Amino acid sequence: MLEATAFWVDEPGVGVLRREPLPRIGEQDVLVRTLHTGVSRGTETSVFTGRVPVGERARMRAPFQEGEFPGPVKYGYLNVGVVEEGPAELLGQRVFTLFPHQSAFVVPADAVVPIPDGVPERRAVLAGAVETAVNVLWDAAPLLGDRVTVVGGGMIGCSIARLLRGIAGVEVVLVDIDPTRRDVADRLGVTFAEPSKAPHDRDLVINTSGSDAGLQLALESVVTEGEVIEASWYGDRPATLQLGGDFHSRRLTIRASQVSAVAARRRGSRTTRDRLELALRFLRDPAFDVLLTAESSWRELPEVMARLADRSNADLCHTLTWEDSE
Repeated sequence: MLEATAFWVDEPGVGVLRREPLPRIGEQDVLVRTLHTGVSRGTETSVFTGRVPVGERARMRAPFQEGEFPGPVKYGYLNVGVVEEGPAELLGQRVFTLFPHQSAFVVPADAVVPIPDGVPERRAVLAGAVETAVNVLWDAAPLLGDRVTVVGGGMIGCSIARLLRGIAGVEVVLVDIDPTRRDVADRLGVTFAEPSKAPHDRDLVINTSGSDAGLQLALESVVTEGEVIEASWYGDRPATLQLGGDFHSRRLTIRASQVSAVAARRRGSRTTRDRLELALRFLRDPAFDVLLTAESSWRELPEVMARLADRSNADLCHTLTWEDSE
């Protein structure tokens, strides 16, 4: 029986690598050997530190999660590999799969999405982030010539900013408390501002900062009767806002966006697979490489996750290489 190495959160703050058997491969299944995985930092560090609220544990399940929150749990969803067994049309194909950190795995063939030509394997781990960005922009529905601010220069915020840049006439400002994000914004082709210099009267503001200060700034930056798209996920952390000023007199709106369901504006015409395939096509753009900030061996995953859980860590997308895992 084949075996694989998998990363588990044994308990909050404790990650371990385990050997485990793989299931038998059925006629409609594929065996995938992992090449790279990526850490979706906001969500995965919340899982690693045990900050998934009890009431959200069912909705927070990853597609191929094993175990339960807060642990032991095998969690993750940014996996790039190559099909080693399965239907002839998929054999040898590079694929993206919403699978946790594991050296090899068996899934139904329709769970893998081929990676388009022109998309390097390591860059393809960003498909989950770009898919989220697509959904946020379907929710936000920016218009030609809009002035848009994205608050929070993490992996999601940067992906949103880069996609916005492709809309004719749209002016994009990326706001972050970390001044080193200016270089990232330059490489993405958008303007950067620190919070104290954030422009006001923006047609649309999208908050991805994961902080109440970021959401407050978004409300202060948007036009009267404007809409703020809240794309952050706070886990079990509270968020405090000052709504006693001009929030009501300016008739502002806060609307949530997240990736578990296709945005309502496209739900009747696009599936989650359509959305993921679109995200992978966008990744032909080499500008996204700026988000790939660090790489480690799979052997270092327990230590890497502990470092990423420190909110002072500046990594955007930390990737793991699995090519020497067997």
